[in-house]
Amino acid sequence: MTGNGSVQPNEQSPLLHSHSHHDGSHSSESPYLSDSRFWVRLPYQTVHLTWATLASNYVHILLVFVPLGIVSGVLEWGAATVFVLNFLAIMPLASLLSFATEELSATMGQTLGGLMNATFGNAVELIVSIIALKDNQIRVVQASMLGSILSNILLVLGCCFLVGGLRYSEQSFNSTVASTMSSLLAVASASLIIPASLFAAMSGSYETNPDETRKNILLLSHGTAIILLLLYVMYLYFQLKSHSHLFEEGAEGDDNIENQAVVAEEEHHILGPFAAGVALVVVTILVAICAEYLVGSIEGIVEKTGMSKTFIGLVLIPIVGNAAEHVTAVVVAYKNKMDLAIGVAIGSSLQIALFVTPFLVILGWIMGVEMTLHFHVFETVSFFISALVVILLIQDGKSNYLEGGLCLGLYFILAIAFYVYPDNTST
Repeated sequence: MTGNGSVQPNEQSPLLHSHSHHDGSHSSESPYLSDSRFWVRLPYQTVHLTWATLASNYVHILLVFVPLGIVSGVLEWGAATVFVLNFLAIMPLASLLSFATEELSATMGQTLGGLMNATFGNAVELIVSIIALKDNQIRVVQASMLGSILSNILLVLGCCFLVGGLRYSEQSFNSTVASTMSSLLAVASASLIIPASLFAAMSGSYETNPDETRKNILLLSHGTAIILLLLYVMYLYFQLKSHSHLFEEGAEGDDNIENQAVVAEEEHHILGPFAAGVALVVVTILVAICAEYLVGSIEGIVEKTGMSKTFIGLVLIPIVGNAAEHVTAVVVAYKNKMDLAIGVAIGSSLQIALFVTPFLVILGWIMGVEMTLHFHVFETVSFFISALVVILLIQDGKSNYLEGGLCLGLYFILAIAFYVYPDNTST
């Protein structure tokens, strides 16, 4: 194995990487997989790869809901049915998207692989938000972005601390990385506080000249979005190139280095670059179709259940997009790999705050949709308090189950608050 889980050239076949090294032979594989006739070999390789991919995670059982979700949307079975079926369909698709991204990025080297993971790591939320933006549902987009951040830094991180803390009395992680992420979280929090504060300061002029105020907030949001994207690129270069040694798992101890070597030795990849690329395209198309029907059913769900768009975007949609990520983070925390768990939980939040949200603001600018970084005051304060709590908890580089309970407690308090929070509240 070479860096970032890639394999040596002599270990690769056109589509399927060899991963049956434990028995020292390929006798268990069908002879059709190595048949010289491509019209015989290709169908068998396709079936073999498809089965291996589907068997890689139990959550893929839920793929039966994908055709059901699409059919329900086409035949208009009702808002509740369409929402639930496509909600369940996107979960396994998100897992497959993450799987295909990891398989593809493993063959690209550390820098390009990291960029791939950064780009597609939150692809489900990005696709759902683009569709909502196209439908001019700005509240759904903003709530989805904020909900993804809060679910990662409170729900996922809290579960990691709690599950890991129940097995180990205290767990440690790279405090230098934690400090860097804390600083980025503070900047991300400020990027929402400043537009909200400016709007509050201009509240008098808003009553007399609302168009001018909205124009100023939009200008601030566009400028801030560009700056955040530049900061994100700088962070990627810092993490993947100039200071990559700080982010390597095991930078703080020999035991972790040994664990990393064991993980690298055990790691194998099912899909080659071509197969992973095809899977990525197919799954992305399916996610886009299901997301279209999911977003389209939100209005009906709001009318039928009384739930606000804010609650749906903040609590329900992030569960769909981050389900696979949530499970991964908790599992690695249980195995005492806290650097990886912190990277998944907080790293994903930073991607949303510094890349996805500014990107959507710029995309709205191009599409002529007034997507801004001006969130409601209550939402901005919620993000600030959550970021502050997490920054205080991770600064020392140690965690326990009590800290996990604190994160989860705050998340559920906010979930209850947003459940009763109306969409038509004034800013």
